[in-house]
Amino acid sequence: MPLDKKSNCKTEALGRSRGGFTTKVHAAVDALGNPLKFTLTQGQRSDITQAKMLLEGYEPQAFIGDKGYDSQPFLDELKERDIEIVVPPRKNRKEQRDYDRNLYKDRNKVERFFNRIKHYRRIATRYDKTARNYLAFVHVAAIVTLLL
Repeated sequence: MPLDKKSNCKTEALGRSRGGFTTKVHAAVDALGNPLKFTLTQGQRSDITQAKMLLEGYEPQAFIGDKGYDSQPFLDELKERDIEIVVPPRKNRKEQRDYDRNLYKDRNKVERFFNRIKHYRRIATRYDKTARNYLAFVHVAAIVTLLL
């Protein structure tokens, strides 16, 4: 989470997005859909800004992401680490690259994880004032989903 003493919105991971004044939860999950790591950002921040941080400490065989992760510097870093890239190219990309469409179907595991934790009203509506408390409850919800 970004820490900025000047703006309380940045420290509390609140920001404007299409859905209003929101917080975006970024997550990394394993091949079974079990959560590995979380981070919070303002609602308008792009997913690619948190990708490197979510992969720190892990050596995955493949990275599966949506078009929001189609950034050449990030993809080059994955290539250097010998990680298979399963990210569809954006339509406006000059060089369209190929990806494993069958493996891309596994991306729904992270979406299913988010659907499970969104059943907790406290996460879906963000009742918590501080980002620290909100992130703590995201961890609690993830633990409960692992136990069920």
